[in-house]
Amino acid sequence: MGCDFIALATPGVQGLQPYVPGKPAQELERELGLTDIVKLASNENPLGPSPVALAAAQQALGELQLYPDASGYHLKQALQRHYGLAPDCITLGNGSNDVLELVARAFLRPGDEVIYSQYAFLVYPIITQASCATAVVTKALDWGHDLDAMLRAVTERTRLIFIANPNNPTGTWLNRAQLCAFMDALPPSVILVLDEAYTEYSDDPEFPDGLDLLSRYENLIVTRTFSKAWGLAGLRVGFAAANTVITDLLNRVRQPFNVSGPALAAAEAVLQDRAYLARTLETNRAGMRQLVAGLEQLGLSVIPSAGNFVCVGLGRPAGPVYQQLLRRGVIVRPVANYQMPDHVRISIGLEAQNRRCLQALEEVLSA
Repeated sequence: MGCDFIALATPGVQGLQPYVPGKPAQELERELGLTDIVKLASNENPLGPSPVALAAAQQALGELQLYPDASGYHLKQALQRHYGLAPDCITLGNGSNDVLELVARAFLRPGDEVIYSQYAFLVYPIITQASCATAVVTKALDWGHDLDAMLRAVTERTRLIFIANPNNPTGTWLNRAQLCAFMDALPPSVILVLDEAYTEYSDDPEFPDGLDLLSRYENLIVTRTFSKAWGLAGLRVGFAAANTVITDLLNRVRQPFNVSGPALAAAEAVLQDRAYLARTLETNRAGMRQLVAGLEQLGLSVIPSAGNFVCVGLGRPAGPVYQQLLRRGVIVRPVANYQMPDHVRISIGLEAQNRRCLQALEEVLSA
């Protein structure tokens, strides 16, 4: 090529490494010719979609020639009924990743600083760098957030702080007292983005509900997704909740029709399927007990998790173990890109899937 197109890109994008998702089962089928594959790599709901959500999405397919409702009126009404959120405090997104990017687009300028923790979700550094802002990464404490270190890192240039609770990929979490003390000490000009993608899975009575804190803290944005506990990862729908001024700013940069009609319909419907959510959480609790017990029996180090996954220390480089598991038809998630080269993240599956993973892992480790 005669033109250096990389040089034409913005400085933030020039050196950016794209997000690498978990390996799809179809890709492993093509590579190795396997058919009986267990995918425990992307923290998906092992129950499949809610029948109620599936029926609503199928009905919406009959109107594919039409643009979806850009305002998401009916889904916002359902969110108001379910969570008590005012519709003018909601920003809908193509998954919660979309609304995280909207936050960056609305608030970050070159020279601004963004604080997040070591071992934090990789989308945070990606959107920070793409915005030409400066990342300030604080050292983790017991694999989780060191809130004191994050407060010490705040300067007059700090614009955003990202905290995932529970954290991905480590599964660590903050309780309500810790989070409120942190917010109380935070300057009002610094916005905390509380990423609650996995919040439904925690049964700790001290676990905070970020949506309940919105009335107390004006500088708080809470993001949620329908991809995990609600089982709609393939449709991509999530939302942010914040005060009305912040919500207005986010909606100024939100693309029109950013959530499809089937996704809007399925998300609205699944909020009514409390039995599905209950089955999801019970399946996760049972699977967590099974998987943690099996991993510890293998002598492996498991980071306590409040999500639908566990992060496991193998005591050796994870790459070769990951490759050997693939050859046995088991997909987990290596996390070397999180600076955890000896760990893998394993999603909680159904009983048979968990058993298959443990058996394959035992074979690989003993080989």
